[in-house]
Amino acid sequence: MKRILAATVGSLLLAAVPARADKLPSTLSWTAYDVGSSGYNNAVAIGNALKGKLGVNLRVVPGKNDISRMVPLRESKVQFSATGLAAFFAMEGVYEFGAKEWGPQETRILLTANADSNLALGTAKDAGIRTLKDLKGKRLAWVLGAPALNENLTAMLAFAGLTWNDVVKVEFPGFGQSWQGLVNGQADAAWSQTTSGPAYQLESSNRGIFWPPVPHGDKEGWARLKKIGPFFAPHVATLGAGVSKDNPHEGATYPYPILTTYVGQDAGLVYGMTKAMVDLYPDYKDGAPGADGWALERQILDWVVPYHAATIRVFQEKGVWKPEHQAHNDRLVARQGVLVAAWKAMEPKKGLADDAFKAEWRAARAAALTKGGFDPYWQ
Repeated sequence: MKRILAATVGSLLLAAVPARADKLPSTLSWTAYDVGSSGYNNAVAIGNALKGKLGVNLRVVPGKNDISRMVPLRESKVQFSATGLAAFFAMEGVYEFGAKEWGPQETRILLTANADSNLALGTAKDAGIRTLKDLKGKRLAWVLGAPALNENLTAMLAFAGLTWNDVVKVEFPGFGQSWQGLVNGQADAAWSQTTSGPAYQLESSNRGIFWPPVPHGDKEGWARLKKIGPFFAPHVATLGAGVSKDNPHEGATYPYPILTTYVGQDAGLVYGMTKAMVDLYPDYKDGAPGADGWALERQILDWVVPYHAATIRVFQEKGVWKPEHQAHNDRLVARQGVLVAAWKAMEPKKGLADDAFKAEWRAARAAALTKGGFDPYWQ
């Protein structure tokens, strides 16, 4: 697979060419997870199609965690981010995004990848973890600054009736390092997409790979899981390291990557990016494992983050956007409004110590959402 130029965040220059509704600028910039991750590989495949068909260069900036991918987007050093649940957690202003320097972000999504793979808890096969309950006493990878990874593991533990107190937390600075830790014997389990490069690396190592199932018939387990991860849905994967049609993985997953931007991003640029990805799908769908998940017919039009208005225009033109989708999207935008207003009301309390501020914000957030008729998800 050809690789496009990856630039550092500090050296990124956005294209000076303005976007029009029917044309992209000559250069686009995205952030994605580390080199070798599914998000990065998907971005490279899409970039190859953009270059080959439209003459558009896509610079992909790897980030080791959610914060390092969202900062360039927030500061307009990139136009889009091929992110994971950071799109949702940033909108909600939770975990790392509940810190004083963040707060609820008015994120919007363009497209999501819903492939034949799963996002799942992967384990070193020699660790003997065959069910999620077997995680007790094992070493789990915790990636600093990456709530979209860590809270997924929290949800898997909850499914099994466990908490982080039941396992050994091993901290790593980034996603790639966490999986290298499995290969090197520093940890026993970590979070990833089944099609990520590091997952294949673990599969081919002396330790091997195994993905414990998340049984769809376990209603009590699913109830515990959904309290922590309302974005999860049952899914059977047939693609990935150690996963195939003959050896499927019964799991819980959500879209990944999630192409994310902000509400204020240029509408012509968003429209052009969305339309290009929809129209060029045949040119990149086989370019990376899981890239076929970007198909228009695989889009979840009523997920937990609102779509950008310019993306909705593309969906309308393609005949897939229905009134019920618009109603759902409007509801999500209203939720964002409640969160943003509640955050603004926290301004006088920013002099509090960080932990005290976060506690105040959690309470204020839950109260505002409940008053507005929304589920706070986390109390």
